[in-house]
Amino acid sequence: MHSAYIIDTTYFLPEILIDNEKINAEHPEWSVDKISAKTGIEKRYYAAENQTSGDLAYIAAEQFFHKGSIEKSEVDFLILCTQSPDYFLPTTACILQDRLGLSKKTGAFDFNLGCSGFVYGLGIAKGLISSGQAKNVLLITAETYSKFINPNDKKNKTIFGDAAAVTLISSQPATGAGKIMNFSYATDGSGAKHLMVKNGGLRNIQKGDGKDVYIGEEFYSNDDYLFMDGKEIFDFTVFNVPGLVNDCISKNEISPEDVALYIFHQANQFMLERARRMSKIPAEKFYIYIKDSGNTVSSTIPIALHHAMENNVIRKGNKVLLCGFGVGLSMGATLIEY
Repeated sequence: MHSAYIIDTTYFLPEILIDNEKINAEHPEWSVDKISAKTGIEKRYYAAENQTSGDLAYIAAEQFFHKGSIEKSEVDFLILCTQSPDYFLPTTACILQDRLGLSKKTGAFDFNLGCSGFVYGLGIAKGLISSGQAKNVLLITAETYSKFINPNDKKNKTIFGDAAAVTLISSQPATGAGKIMNFSYATDGSGAKHLMVKNGGLRNIQKGDGKDVYIGEEFYSNDDYLFMDGKEIFDFTVFNVPGLVNDCISKNEISPEDVALYIFHQANQFMLERARRMSKIPAEKFYIYIKDSGNTVSSTIPIALHHAMENNVIRKGNKVLLCGFGVGLSMGATLIEY
């Protein structure tokens, strides 16, 4: 059995800035201060009209290779986590293999998962490496949720942003690498309806027939666009994450005191703080990076991890617990030893 290590990360944010001032201009009833207070987010970025998740992934990957952590010829597996692929088929990862100039011996596939996707991707990458199927796995997370958001949906507009992140997982350790340890997973598919784009897939293939539904003067839903029941997602998170965190700690045979840092999916600041308190995590051990990028779905954890590493928040000998949760409803957690 081979060990698997996180070697390096990078990420890319597209160019269209959606700051709180812009949202306030479109929805005057929501002040800049109110948006910041409710979400902890000041900026989020949108892909251009003709820019796809595959495009963001490509740019992020080219930036990653420019860093020199690995040569393209050394990558033997490419995994893309996205819920906004370029096509139903073929898989966007296969297109990326060609665009990036990776070897034709490279394995490549997409998987559809949201806010827990990075943790699941690490699990897949570790499995490929541990079983000897791959030595160097490029895990890319990329979403363009902005294309799913109704123009009248100010709540989701304040939260979500687009991004792509790249993480190299390898069988060979390097300076500053983090060893991927054991995982905990959980799923409650009965809550799938609480975070969904109902139309556009094969169950409801029509698109363009959705009607705006309002409760009073407040936009509620349109089946052609992203729907999120904030209360249900909040309850799922704060009541289930603590148990998952404890299970992950137990599976790794450590105590909570041994964890130097916790990095959760960066949903919004209010939810994060409640999940932290319910999990009994000290504030000084809880890393938040959401203000300048927003909720970028499967890319929030690698973006936060990247900044924690860049700012020397994570040091040699630290144990870092990662936890993702959300659409599915799905959860995953793992421990990284540096």
